[in-house]
Amino acid sequence: MGMTQCTPSPQGNAPRPRLMSLDALRGFDMFWILGGEALFGALLLLTGWAGWQWADGQMHHSQWHGFHFYDLIFPLFIFLSGVALGLSPKRLDTLPFQQRLPLYWHGVKRLLLLLLLGVLYNHGWGTGVPMEPDNIRYASVLGRIGFAWFFAALLVWHTPLRTQIIVALGILIVYGAAQLWLPFPGGQAGVLLPSQSINAYVDAWLLPGISYQGRTPDPEGVLSTIPAVVNVLAGVFVGHFIVKPHRNGEWAKVGLLLLAGAVSLAAGWSLDGVLPVNKELWTSSFVLVTTGWSMILLGVFYALVDVLQWQRAAFFFVVIGTNAIIIYLASSLVQWQYLAQSLFGGIVRALPETAQPLAQVFGLLVVQWLVLYWLYRKKIFVRI
Repeated sequence: MGMTQCTPSPQGNAPRPRLMSLDALRGFDMFWILGGEALFGALLLLTGWAGWQWADGQMHHSQWHGFHFYDLIFPLFIFLSGVALGLSPKRLDTLPFQQRLPLYWHGVKRLLLLLLLGVLYNHGWGTGVPMEPDNIRYASVLGRIGFAWFFAALLVWHTPLRTQIIVALGILIVYGAAQLWLPFPGGQAGVLLPSQSINAYVDAWLLPGISYQGRTPDPEGVLSTIPAVVNVLAGVFVGHFIVKPHRNGEWAKVGLLLLAGAVSLAAGWSLDGVLPVNKELWTSSFVLVTTGWSMILLGVFYALVDVLQWQRAAFFFVVIGTNAIIIYLASSLVQWQYLAQSLFGGIVRALPETAQPLAQVFGLLVVQWLVLYWLYRKKIFVRI
């Protein structure tokens, strides 16, 4: 993760191309976590227009089955980590072990660091990580990113593209079949209710510590991490595709990305009647739907930023995307609202009451963006 600038690959291959649309889309994705999700509710209060109410509803996770825009933020980030991996795929299995070892060690360190940072994020905002191991939440967003990327990277490093495609399809089929038909102690196969699914059983069996808000299963639990590998691999396939010249030019790439995204969306929703689209269970249909939207969004950003070269227009999001991990962690560890209130509180209070929530959202976003801009100007890019 981090800035996709041109850097030589460890095997001495051609430098990896800079894909500014990748940074921009990552920044667009993170924008909603930084506070952008509150924009539509504030606009509804200011204007009273019913359209903002629908948009605000999209800024919340689905309660169980179903899909809202906010459900896309996490899988899109995972997908983009795969795109970065696919831009410069490295086969290590033909190299002597001593040459492979540094990359293996980097992958393991990255995984362990993301697991640790995930635990830290879970217990942020001054609460502190508990001393009692049983009171720690070990499952996390960053942990899932770490596991999914690590296993996808092992496949990229050791198998041809055809094998990776077969594995991705195999995971979707086997995982979906397990949720629908695999019996387990104390439950019934095919029951996709919060406390009665196979995911809940596996989490209770394998996941130590506490779960998110005491819920069953944990949204980032053990079993539902497996299909997230497919989100990464889908990104890898897209990275392979983008980096290679196309005989019909860049617009052909855009068109094919949009078409592939539409096909994936259609496949996911066609399965919904049998295997519901569900973020917390990370069902195979959910993987297809989120992969479809991820490809469509990347196609749009690739067209605007890298083909049409609207890079100035995308700069706001690029600044966020180049330090996505650090700002994500800071959203849990830093009291951004306090800083925004300290700087803009007087201005906010001077506005009409209906305009104050919107001003508060803008103040929060401005403070965070300026910190990220300072890091960008100083060329400080925190990578993991």
